[in-house]
Amino acid sequence: EALAEANHLVLLSPTGTGKTVAFLLPILASLDPEVTEIQALILVPSRELAIQIETVVREMGTGYKVNSVYGGIPATKDKMAIKHRPAILIGTPGRVSDHIHYENFATEHIKTLVLDEFDKSLEIGFEDQMRDILQALPNVQRRILTSATQGVKIPFFVGLRNHTTVNYLDQGGESQLTIKRFLSPEKDKLETLVAALKHIGPQPGIVFCNYKDTIRRVSDYLEENGIGHGCFYGGMEQIDRERALVKFRNGTHQLIIATDLAARGLDIPELGFILHY
Repeated sequence: EALAEANHLVLLSPTGTGKTVAFLLPILASLDPEVTEIQALILVPSRELAIQIETVVREMGTGYKVNSVYGGIPATKDKMAIKHRPAILIGTPGRVSDHIHYENFATEHIKTLVLDEFDKSLEIGFEDQMRDILQALPNVQRRILTSATQGVKIPFFVGLRNHTTVNYLDQGGESQLTIKRFLSPEKDKLETLVAALKHIGPQPGIVFCNYKDTIRRVSDYLEENGIGHGCFYGGMEQIDRERALVKFRNGTHQLIIATDLAARGLDIPELGFILHY
């Protein structure tokens, strides 16, 4: 109800609780089928999240055209895709900012702006691009910001005025998670990690690392110990990231080593465990 009525909304909800559908429904209800330009813009921090939201819109069978744009592929391919204007455009701030700079689409018909996982976009350095994008949107009437993090400061340039906040972060009920701590006798935790994985046994899981250099080091050690896995972090080529996710989802790999890029908005069902290295 708040999503349908509020013009400026901050939606705080844990990852995997349906935020995407929640903000898509009022967007779809507000689209004008007579308008042939982009009417809603959704900014996301990663290519994977852009693709995922695009897939959700297509699966809803709305009849409205939707496209996603992001780095890792030639911008000319984007330009061809959006030549026939979508009603909804999803993209990473860097690529969307480039398209606006080169006037590849009109912005005056964009009435709804969604900043999905906006704190993550700010964290990874998209603030300048986001500011440029907002300055290029003269007629935005509705702003929706989503996050899975409590207490994140909203930048002034977003232009929220008298906004409504819907907070589901503290309403998760009783947790079904079992939390365990593995103590490493050595500062180098690689042997402890392998021991923990063997203790947990064969089930799908994610090992989170803080840095991509750590991922490479962990990956090399797991490979030496015959533990199959994939890797997922921001410095990888898009095709390699997508391949890693496909292998993880189809069971080729039961383990993926990742930065927190994999924690934001990716649909990875039936996880058996998560290890924070």
